[in-house]
Amino acid sequence: MTRRSPLISAADLRSRASTAADRLRIVDCRWVLGKPGAGAAAYAAGHLPGAIHLDLDADLADLRGYGAPGRHPLPSPAAFEARLAAAGIGDDHLVVAYDDVGGWVAARLWWMLATLGHDEVAVLDGGIEAWVAADGPLSTEIPAWPPASLHLEREWRGVISREELKSRLGSVVLLDARAAPRYRGEVEPIDPVAGHIPTARNAPVDGNLAEGRFRPPAELRDRFVALGADGSTGDVVTACGSGTSALHHAIAMRLAGLPDPILYVGSYSDWSRSGEPVVTGPEPGLPPVNEPVADRSST
Repeated sequence: MTRRSPLISAADLRSRASTAADRLRIVDCRWVLGKPGAGAAAYAAGHLPGAIHLDLDADLADLRGYGAPGRHPLPSPAAFEARLAAAGIGDDHLVVAYDDVGGWVAARLWWMLATLGHDEVAVLDGGIEAWVAADGPLSTEIPAWPPASLHLEREWRGVISREELKSRLGSVVLLDARAAPRYRGEVEPIDPVAGHIPTARNAPVDGNLAEGRFRPPAELRDRFVALGADGSTGDVVTACGSGTSALHHAIAMRLAGLPDPILYVGSYSDWSRSGEPVVTGPEPGLPPVNEPVADRSST
């Protein structure tokens, strides 16, 4: 069975918007780290016609901590289903997500829907900038879609917990999607300890892009092969700060024809708050050594 491409071009989206608008649901996913409400403000100032806005904090995460620790835990599948259905997204809709940062926020909505069985979902390649460059109009009107019927699976698949990841460090390929200065521990704007998870290989999401759009599949494949993350040596786990930009790699690997990676949802925001060892500098580092259990048989 051929999978739908995780991407849609601005030209294709304009065509669908003019010929099959009733079946289309466009979602503005703009969001800014450390600036609550900035994404909603950008949406209000101008968005793709017919788009609604879903917020990473309010709609694509459960900050009460349902799914896992970290800054952006996953909501329960049932709660996510109910939120999207109330917003007018149903089983028969093609959902197109976009942002203004190369797709790494929109990737979260893409992955959540695709993982829970809604295959009719794509990310606008190039985001709102590509839409404007293709002479696409912007609007300030806020649509009111009627509630829809949506049926998603009841369990998240393709995720890994901190404890399981800790036990498998060194046997999985762990990719850190954060920018190099954060990976090296030179800066840390939000998490309590600077650095990276031991064994993590730095793979900033910008490397998946050229001029704001995803690189061709062959180039993406070459990148992940060079990282040792083509699946030939075992599972690939993606992480970032809080389980969002890591999903840019899920799109890139899907485009490259590689196996889907596993997501560490809590990512560095979970790891750094849990007293686990971290590594600084440009090298991945070695897996932590478990302390031996003392022999108490003679005491």
